Amino acid sequence: MASRRNIQYSRLATDDYDDIDGSVLRHDPRFDYSLKQLDVIPWKSIALALFLLLLGSILLCLSILIFTGHMGGEESQAYGLLGLGIVSFLPGFYETRIAYYSWRGAQGYRFASIPAY
Repeated sequence: MASRRNIQYSRLATDDYDDIDGSVLRHDPRFDYSLKQLDVIPWKSIALALFLLLLGSILLCLSILIFTGHMGGEESQAYGLLGLGIVSFLPGFYETRIAYYSWRGAQGYRFASIPAY
């Protein structure tokens, strides 16, 4: 059987807010937010969301036109356009919806929910 090694362990803090030396951590600046920071409008992210929404809508319309026979093309092309349309439409719709409700001032929606690029 393997022998035990001599390992020196240090004592843990007695409270979640205590540091190892016993001093109390009172303020953590990482979690300081002001209302001004929460209401900064991420214009680049909103522009990207609108672009994805428009691109996804166009691709979905093209795939529907190919499926119904109003436009020439094979069925495999329609499935490809349908997949790309869904992949681009969903995130564009989601972030555009958050931006719209934030602009309208709906409860629970803030511009800080949209990632800034």
